[in-house]
Amino acid sequence: MYPLLALSVLTISVVFERLWFWLRMLNQERQIVERVLEAARENWGLARDIAQRATDQPIGRFLYAPLSLTKNDPETFRLALEATAEDELTGMRRGEKLLEAVIALAPLLGLFGTVWGLIQSLRAIKIGDLGTEATAGVTTGIGESLISTAAGLVVAITSLVFYRLFQSFIFNQVQVFRKAGNELELLYRQSPPYDINIDTNVDTNVVSTETPTLLAPETNSNRNSGRNSPRKRGKNRFGEPYEAPTEPNPTDSDNI
Repeated sequence: MYPLLALSVLTISVVFERLWFWLRMLNQERQIVERVLEAARENWGLARDIAQRATDQPIGRFLYAPLSLTKNDPETFRLALEATAEDELTGMRRGEKLLEAVIALAPLLGLFGTVWGLIQSLRAIKIGDLGTEATAGVTTGIGESLISTAAGLVVAITSLVFYRLFQSFIFNQVQVFRKAGNELELLYRQSPPYDINIDTNVDTNVVSTETPTLLAPETNSNRNSGRNSPRKRGKNRFGEPYEAPTEPNPTDSDNI
């Protein structure tokens, strides 16, 4: 019974601590989500401030983690949501291992107490006392030994009830985190916040630093420069030098 008493005290402490945690969180969770999402539709800075003030709650830390990033990248935004959600859900499962241990150990300890009591009672029976009033104390001892089994079952059943209750709360939190994270990511993809950490000395809109070379427009002087060049001298097919004929210049007065 002493181990069962210790397990029952631990169970009660964990149950009260978890109940206070869940009641305090569920009362403020929906309000925090609505305020952050409403602010994110208009001003990401305001949404970040609201989430930062709610970091004492798991949902506040979950929403503030991606908003506090300095790098505006959708993939980084999603990774921050997933990592924070995993950490917060792990913290919500605090105390579950203890409840699982109590659920498994309490019935076994109760059964062990019953078996030990039966052993002690049966040792007190003598063959010559069977059928006499001397065996009345033995039957009373057997009845008392069954109390440990009943106590173990009570502790195990109580722990199992609250364990399942906390499991349902965690399942609901998974849905809340998933819905809030999807809505926040959708707003981020539709209108991402401006990154104030961008270096203003670098123009990201420049495609090429090379200036294209512009061709000068063709004028009469450019067009005639090749025509008025000196005659090119070469050789004909017989090896004799000759002068290449030039085209007449339409601007010459003798060709008008």
